[in-house]
Amino acid sequence: MRLFVAVLPTGEFISGLCLLQERLRCAGVGGRYIDEPNLHMTLAFIGEWSENISEILPAVKKPFPVVLSQIAVFPGSDVLCALTEPCEALDNTARAVRHSLADAGIPFDKKAFFPHITLVRNLRLPKHVDLTQIEVPRAAMTVHEIALYRSDRGKNGMVYTVIGTSGRTED
Repeated sequence: MRLFVAVLPTGEFISGLCLLQERLRCAGVGGRYIDEPNLHMTLAFIGEWSENISEILPAVKKPFPVVLSQIAVFPGSDVLCALTEPCEALDNTARAVRHSLADAGIPFDKKAFFPHITLVRNLRLPKHVDLTQIEVPRAAMTVHEIALYRSDRGKNGMVYTVIGTSGRTED
């Protein structure tokens, strides 16, 4: 199985991401838009691993807010992402996930955590489009848990399926 650990956008936040994608389409931004069920924020990419490891994921000890803030193109890439406001609790959660994986001897991509949600791959940005002029909806969500995803190749790209969650401790 190809696995990764992520935050699943919910409620107002997912609505904001979908509205943002619609605004990008209306502005003429082309590329392969990520379908709503596949929108997520990766905390750690594992890659090929043969077993469900959701039981080792750390619980979210205290729910925390994540707020949508802006869009950006990854430098040197053709990927357009939504970014969030800085959030120490989110950074700490990503760190805890990576520590849990390392402690269990599960290899993962060691690239620095960069909180983002991929909106468009194979980006085609017309010259007349100024991304700074596209209004990013004000949207937030409260993170209560994290999820282990399985990634499968479908006929129209990757399909992500939640196969376990971290659970949550009570306040």
